[in-house]
Amino acid sequence: MVLSSWVNVSRAQYSFWEPDEAFAIEVSLENTELKRLPIYRNSIQSLTVAGDYIIGGTAAREGLSPFVLVASLSERKLIDFEDIENVISGQRSIRSGFCAGENNSFFAGTIANKGSDNSRGDGHLMRIKIDREGTVEIKNLGVPIPGEGIFSLTCDAEGTQLFGISYPTGLFFTYNIKTGNSRIFDDLVPTDEELRTFRDYAQTPDMYLGAALIEDDRGMIYGSKGLNEIFYFDPKNNSFHVLEDKIPEVWGRTSLGQIESWAKSEDGMLYGGNAGDGQLFRLDPSSNRVKNLGKPIMMPRIRGLTFGKDGKLYGVAGGAPGYGHLFSYDQEGEGYHVYGNPQFTMVAPGIEQGIRWRGFNLSTIGSSENGKYIVMGEDEALSQLLIFAIQ
Repeated sequence: MVLSSWVNVSRAQYSFWEPDEAFAIEVSLENTELKRLPIYRNSIQSLTVAGDYIIGGTAAREGLSPFVLVASLSERKLIDFEDIENVISGQRSIRSGFCAGENNSFFAGTIANKGSDNSRGDGHLMRIKIDREGTVEIKNLGVPIPGEGIFSLTCDAEGTQLFGISYPTGLFFTYNIKTGNSRIFDDLVPTDEELRTFRDYAQTPDMYLGAALIEDDRGMIYGSKGLNEIFYFDPKNNSFHVLEDKIPEVWGRTSLGQIESWAKSEDGMLYGGNAGDGQLFRLDPSSNRVKNLGKPIMMPRIRGLTFGKDGKLYGVAGGAPGYGHLFSYDQEGEGYHVYGNPQFTMVAPGIEQGIRWRGFNLSTIGSSENGKYIVMGEDEALSQLLIFAIQ
C-alpha cells in the first residue's frame, strides 16, 4: 500500500503538460527535403511575433553561424530562414532579442565567433524585414562598438532609436536609426572590484551583464548592472540613475543578480526575472520601488516573460543542467501556476502521424499581438517552436 502511494507520487512528478489547441512547429529535424535548420546552429535565443509570423534568432556552436527564421502560426510550419554568414561573416549568435521598427522591420544584434587568438570579433546591428510571404531580408547596419558583441537591445516606442549593452565589456550604447550614428557610454562597465568579485564566483560576462532592457511608458530604459543593481537611462539628457531598491536575492548571493528578462503590463508596471536566484519582481516606474514576488520554481533563471490575452504573465524558468518549466503568474487570482514541461504534438511531412515533442530546455518566450498565442523556443542541438493558445 505504501509502495503504491510512492509510485503514484513519482509518476506525478514526471507528468507533462498537454493542453488543448497546442502544437509544435518543426524547425530543425532534417528528415525531409523541406526547409530545416542544421544541427548545432538552431538554438532559439531571440523571438518575437508579428501578425501570423514568428520571427526567431538562433545561436550556434563556436565557429558556426546562426540564422534568422520565420514560421507561420496559421500554417504551422517554417516558412523561410537566412544564414547570417550570407550577410555578415564570422557571427555566432543572435541573443539580443528583436525590436520592432517602422514598416514591418525589426532590429537585432549579433555576437561574433572568437578569432584564432581567442579574441572576440565585431558584433553587428541588423535590420530585418519580413514581406507578406514571410521572406526574410537582412541589412547589415554595421558595428556600433569595435571588438564587442551586442548582448541586449531594445528600442523606443517610436522605433527611432536603439539602446544596447555590449559583450563582453558591458558598454552601453545608443543608435539613431535614421542617421546611423552611435554614442557609447562606460557608466555600466563593472569596476575592478566588481570584476574581482565576479571572478571569485567563477562568473563570466554572460552571467553578470544586463541581459535584457526595457522602455517604460515615460521613455526611460531599464536594466541591471554591477552587484545586483537596477539602473535606468534617461535619453533626454543621456543620464544614468541607479535605483535604491536592488534586484531581489537570496541572502548571500548578491553577486549572482542579473535581470535576464522583462515584460511590461498594460498599466505600465515592469516585471523582471533575476537569473541568479530565479525570482520574479515587479517594478513601479512612478516610484522606482521594487516588490519581490518570489520564486515560481526551486531553480535559478527566468529566461523569458510575456503577457497573454488573459492578463496572466507567462514565463520560462530553470534551465540546464536541470529542465526548464513553463509558469504563469496572476496577481489578481491564483498567483503562480507551474505547468512543468510542455509536450505538444508536432505534425510535418515525414511525421504525418505526429510525435509528442517535449520542451525540456526552453530558452525564450513571446506572445502574438492579440495575446492569444504563447510561443516558446528551445535551446537544444535540435530546437523546435512550441505554441499554445490562451483559452
